Amino acid sequence: MMPSRPPFRADHVGSLLRSPALKALRFQKEERVASAEALAVAEDAAIRDVVALQEDIGLEGITDGELRRKSWHMDFLLQLGGWSSEGKTIPVTFHGAAGDVAFTRPDLAITARVTRPKPIFVAAFKFLKSVVGRTPKLTIPSPCMLYSQVGRANIDARVYPDLEAFVEDTAAAYRVEIAELYAAGCRYLQLDDVSLAYLCDEEMRALGRARGEDPDAQLALSVKLVQATLRDRPEGLTVCTHLCRGNFRSSWRAQGGYARVADTIFNQMPYDGFFLEFDDARSGDFSPLRYAPKNVRVVLGLVTTKLGALEKKDDLKRRLDAASKHISLDQLCISPQCGFSSTIDGNEIAVEQQKAKLSLCVELARDVWGGL
Repeated sequence: MMPSRPPFRADHVGSLLRSPALKALRFQKEERVASAEALAVAEDAAIRDVVALQEDIGLEGITDGELRRKSWHMDFLLQLGGWSSEGKTIPVTFHGAAGDVAFTRPDLAITARVTRPKPIFVAAFKFLKSVVGRTPKLTIPSPCMLYSQVGRANIDARVYPDLEAFVEDTAAAYRVEIAELYAAGCRYLQLDDVSLAYLCDEEMRALGRARGEDPDAQLALSVKLVQATLRDRPEGLTVCTHLCRGNFRSSWRAQGGYARVADTIFNQMPYDGFFLEFDDARSGDFSPLRYAPKNVRVVLGLVTTKLGALEKKDDLKRRLDAASKHISLDQLCISPQCGFSSTIDGNEIAVEQQKAKLSLCVELARDVWGGL
């Protein structure tokens, strides 16, 4: 049967494709051609549409598709206090079937204490809850993402002589946001994270060492950040994470199975569920699932959001069988491997293909675990 609490047997990571009109309006707003009010009205209408899409398909955990965001993580992180930028950009390279894809991100440094000056996604969640008939789900970047954007070299040692205080301030900022989300009715929260999966990639570990970062020390710091963030979390709040290898216009950043981090994240990070990518050979095998304790659910991202071709249900059932050799089938759920639009750009996949993939997850869940 379908679990009565999240993550659900058929679930999804969160982001959904934006319409060309909504994208155009956001850019017009940035160029001050369109007003913030006009964009908000269009976002409200688009969110009502994607909520109806998810509910019609049969999903239980319903997101706003992250339609109000330009970026899955920076829209949140840049609203925290404590960071500064010199206005430069840092090049980032992703890898795709058609070759490399390059873009830039802002250079960030922590030059004052990390704070949360005002609510970040609370209003967005309140709107979502007002239009959902099932379980509204909110996604925010993991606190580990703030550290991964700066690294020790860009955290001012005069502000944070040691990282313990940085952990406490960052976690405190998150706890205030989480408490207000809970007060607004949020009971299903997901902390998205690429930094942990990047620690599984040998090339990216080497790049980290070249910057003076010890990958194993970064993993230990990540544990402290998540533990402190979820300390004294409200009763009845389900918190999951999604470990991603990068998702930008159908391209990726990292590769490598979860073996390097699995024992640590499963047994030291107090999450209720883990959304893990298993859509291709870059993801490694299912053996790291053996570390998952009995009280957590693992959502297998077997359906890719990077390509439009629809997976075959029988193939997915075989993959579930293979995974169940390492973890009880009763602990498993299924989802697409990532969001469909981690940034405003979206993956190179059609709206109809997005719907077919979400529907496939629901159909498979009904076949394998029973009715919704």
